[in-house]
Amino acid sequence: MGIDGVEAEILYHQYKGCEMKTLLVSFMGEVRRVLSTMDGYRRVKFVANVYVPASLAEYTMRNYEEFLIEYPSSVGLNPADIAFLSTGADMDNVAVCTRSYGEFTVTCLATGGTGNALRSGVDRAEWFERNGKFERALGTINMLIISNVALSDGAMARAIITATEAKTAALQDLDVRSVYSPNLQATGTGTDNIIIVSGKDSAPIVRWTGGHTKMGELIAVAARFAVLEALEKQEGRKIPGR
Repeated sequence: MGIDGVEAEILYHQYKGCEMKTLLVSFMGEVRRVLSTMDGYRRVKFVANVYVPASLAEYTMRNYEEFLIEYPSSVGLNPADIAFLSTGADMDNVAVCTRSYGEFTVTCLATGGTGNALRSGVDRAEWFERNGKFERALGTINMLIISNVALSDGAMARAIITATEAKTAALQDLDVRSVYSPNLQATGTGTDNIIIVSGKDSAPIVRWTGGHTKMGELIAVAARFAVLEALEKQEGRKIPGR
């Protein structure tokens, strides 16, 4: 991956009798600061992206709090030690992109599917949450973005915007359309998630990750190319004319 103290592997295992695949990123026993769009700010030893088969997807959506606790235990981990995302995209189609500049390095590990692509701010939603339960998803673009330098809390939050803009640029490059408004460009899938991983606490600190900074550029380029590759692997999509 190009980042010291970080290792990634795909685990093949079962959960409730279903075949699962987990992209597990380990910090080799160290604790890292992470910001997840699923469960906020955490200090953890692992981050992961979990393939959930269609036969189990509705169960995990309707029982997500239970899944958050039971799933880590199914792979021998303490729920307190891991932050993870879930998706219907196959982990065997994960894309990895690393970019560096000087002492800075960023790696993005992405999976993607566009079966529920939409144009944010235009299309209507079909799911709603009531008392922690969801009532009525295909697709999802997930990204694990890992830095070798320490990011301030603000930089981690801003990195989510930078990576999201890059993801949308990838969808534009591929001419992915909203499944609800096929004449309009999709901006995402409506179920996309990101985990931003800061470097070791002892590493140099970076406070700015917007598009005009080198760290922001590295995040954006790694995210865009990883999403492009993930969607080619998962769906065979290529940039038109190439």
